[in-house]
Amino acid sequence: MIRPQILAPLTALLLLVGCQPPGDAKKTATKKTETKVEAKQDAKQPATKKPSVEPDGVAKDFVNGVDVRLRELIVASSKAEWDKNTNITDATEKAAAAAQEQLMEYMGTTIKAATGIKTEGLDPDTARKLHLIKTTASPPPAPSDAAKRKELADLGAKMEGIYGKGKACKDPKKPKTCKDIGQLSDIMAESRNYDELLAAWQGWHSIAIELRPLYTRFVELANEGAREIGYKDLGELWRSGYDMSPAEFEQETERLWTQVKPLYDQLHCHVRAKLVEKYGKDKVPETGLIPAHLLGNMWAQEWGNIYPLIEPYKGAASIDVTKALKAAKYDELKMVKLGESFFTSLGLDPLPATFWERSMFIQPKDREVVCHASAWDVDLNNDLRIKMCIKINQEDLITIHHELGHNYYYHYYYKLPVLYQNGAHDGFHEAIGDALALSVTPAYLKQIGLIDAVPSDDKGLINLQMQDALDKIAFLPFGKLIDQWRWDVFSGKTKPSEYNAAWWALRAKYQGIAPAGDRPDPELFDAGAKYHVPANVPYTRYFLARILQFQFHKSLCAAAGHTGPLYECSIYGKTAAGDKLRAMLELGSSKPWPDALEAVTGQRTMDAQPMIEYFEPLLKWLEEQNKGRTCGWQ
Repeated sequence: MIRPQILAPLTALLLLVGCQPPGDAKKTATKKTETKVEAKQDAKQPATKKPSVEPDGVAKDFVNGVDVRLRELIVASSKAEWDKNTNITDATEKAAAAAQEQLMEYMGTTIKAATGIKTEGLDPDTARKLHLIKTTASPPPAPSDAAKRKELADLGAKMEGIYGKGKACKDPKKPKTCKDIGQLSDIMAESRNYDELLAAWQGWHSIAIELRPLYTRFVELANEGAREIGYKDLGELWRSGYDMSPAEFEQETERLWTQVKPLYDQLHCHVRAKLVEKYGKDKVPETGLIPAHLLGNMWAQEWGNIYPLIEPYKGAASIDVTKALKAAKYDELKMVKLGESFFTSLGLDPLPATFWERSMFIQPKDREVVCHASAWDVDLNNDLRIKMCIKINQEDLITIHHELGHNYYYHYYYKLPVLYQNGAHDGFHEAIGDALALSVTPAYLKQIGLIDAVPSDDKGLINLQMQDALDKIAFLPFGKLIDQWRWDVFSGKTKPSEYNAAWWALRAKYQGIAPAGDRPDPELFDAGAKYHVPANVPYTRYFLARILQFQFHKSLCAAAGHTGPLYECSIYGKTAAGDKLRAMLELGSSKPWPDALEAVTGQRTMDAQPMIEYFEPLLKWLEEQNKGRTCGWQ
């Protein structure tokens, strides 16, 4: 079961470093719409003349200067972010905001300078770097006004701090009645008491009310910064980072969603019927929306925790990985070592010694931290780390594989120029670890000694596929709609007074999910209860990653020589698959993503068909179960 994890705000910078808005302060100046670009070896160029077609040397000097200065700023910001994420205090928040502000200032001047340099006639490498500079999305572009830039940086640090320290309290005056997101998530995962689940859900979502005015102002400032560099709004900038136009990217995500929607609709129909059986028609409508608090997850993004309610064949062979991990006396460190061993079995390098010294695996008891799992290369020199409050369960084992996927991507491109230290697009970065986690099959678990026998009958297969589907298929519409909501917010289509209504309208449209209880108050900000919104981390990457992981998996399985059903394949120990994977990782973002996709799959288009192929047995079973039911929702 994969729960999408991300890098925290400035760590997200490390994911997107290939798209950072770098600029060289020594070489840029603006006057109204005019930009001058001074090269170290081109002092004769008139100071006020806007460059048109630049000589190769001028453009190369520009991007090389950007690369040097950008590295310095990212490292400084990343160090401050690591300190803040692993020790949330007023001082660390201020330090992180100050470092972010410096980076924003540099970004603003540089991206403006870059837009004045045309790529016609340039060598492909320099042209690629200029393109990446111009389509920077993170951190958010800041206004040129120094006061507004500082305000934007402060808002980002403050929002993440509020989220990280958030607690739901029965009595705020009594700390022992307060629960953080980890404790509340345990209730969502384990309880089947309707009222207890409702209280946990409403309690956590209440922490976002404080974020709403901050986010409203954040949107205003980030949009102002985006307009200054030539975009209509921040959403258009986000959609520009995929080697296609923003409009084409929207069409591409909709095309992929159309491919997988039949899978989701069948799963939704069956799960709703089972929840009706559990909670009754008065709590769960037979043909309507599923209440969000009944799906085992605070955000109803993945439903694997309610598998016991949905299990197709009671008593048929199922695999309880959590129980197996505990029986084998796995601790946090041993779980990470297990994850690393999968990557090294493919012929990939071991993690550096500093990874084990500098990572945070366990939630400290003496300070506030951001437990949301993330992967880092703090110094951009193979300084790999993960930050995670690991629990001994299957979900966190898969999450570890996911985060190590980021780390191995960092490892294989860290010697490239900073502008290329990124995934081919952000969905690639999220998909690597998830693709390898698909190889955590029953046969693999038996091979490493976690289970004694592999389920071999059809009933056992359907049970296993249902476990996977409750996470992987259930996530798809959620992965798409978060940014759809933000795109509408950034464009002004959704006004601040409509934030909550628009959020639940999209969740109804795509997920068939309703809020837990009545949510009419326009001051509510339920979108802000999801980390990625106050942290300003784009989310479509996770939707794309769910598609890509199966596309990667199918190709890596072919390289490994697998000939059976796709759901049976594990590439563990197959160095031929590792060689193909490494070839893609080493590219970073130096080539457009279709080139990187072709390197590992032989295809140049993202395709959800391998996912449909993987779940073919379950889809047929669901269609049979849903005969006579009214699927869909109003």
